[in-house]
Amino acid sequence: MINTSTGLLGALQPEKRDRLLETAASVSFDAGQRIFNEGQRADRFWILRTGSVTLDLHVPGRQAATVETLGAGDLLGWSWLFPPYQWHLGAQALSPVRALEFDARVVRAFCEADPVTGRAVAGRVAQIIGHRLQSARTRLLDLYGPYGSGAWL
Repeated sequence: MINTSTGLLGALQPEKRDRLLETAASVSFDAGQRIFNEGQRADRFWILRTGSVTLDLHVPGRQAATVETLGAGDLLGWSWLFPPYQWHLGAQALSPVRALEFDARVVRAFCEADPVTGRAVAGRVAQIIGHRLQSARTRLLDLYGPYGSGAWL
């Protein structure tokens, strides 16, 4: 069961959350399965129930670089919310995954029809993006900074 008090679902009033959940489909991915690739059309998103997924960045001539690992309760995918609706990263199941899948067009229409809910969804997704950018920044400093992400002397 997904904790509906946090993540994307936690941003919604209970009746709106229930209405959104009614549109979800249960899906699963095998360990190692590619979920989406950078540049592909972002027409859906997922809330992970179990398992873990790596987000990665294509690096020409090299293996994809892992940007972050997501787990239960996390939102997988945010590119569905912003034009041009193309994935900015790729995603692969690290372990067997069970998730709720949402059709992006249905959710965008739901948000457009109810501006309060639309602002809540956009605001929470923006918070999630901000957190992930900060995590990526810290990881990059650890990898490439002269002293890691700690305080500089």
